[in-house]
Amino acid sequence: MLEHPLTVLGGSDGGAHCATASDASMPSFMLTHWVRDRPSGRLPLELVVHKMSGATAAVYGLDDRGVLAPGKKADVNVIDLERLRLHLPEMRYDLPAGGKRLVQRADGYDATVVAGQVIRRHGVDTGARPGQLVRSR
Repeated sequence: MLEHPLTVLGGSDGGAHCATASDASMPSFMLTHWVRDRPSGRLPLELVVHKMSGATAAVYGLDDRGVLAPGKKADVNVIDLERLRLHLPEMRYDLPAGGKRLVQRADGYDATVVAGQVIRRHGVDTGARPGQLVRSR
């Protein structure tokens, strides 16, 4: 199913179940389990990256992103695939009115670049906020 050309990766309930599920770790899980760690039946790195970027952008009509090409938005994660590792989920009570949410951290992300600015370096927030809310047409 993951290899089917009409399949994209991801999903969200808009945070409705953030205290019982941590779907934000899906990209890290895809890269560690399906690309790197399975003894057999591994998926090619380029396929998984495409499904999490270009294929998903296309489904939502975001024609200006999802690929590294001239004139396109190029938000990028620089990942050390050998060091990529998910931590166990942990509960945080940092939502309004003391609301709780599950958080699952990962090691191995060297940098996250948005609009040409590094917003995270080695898992640490740099304070840069160049991104903006994306709305459908």
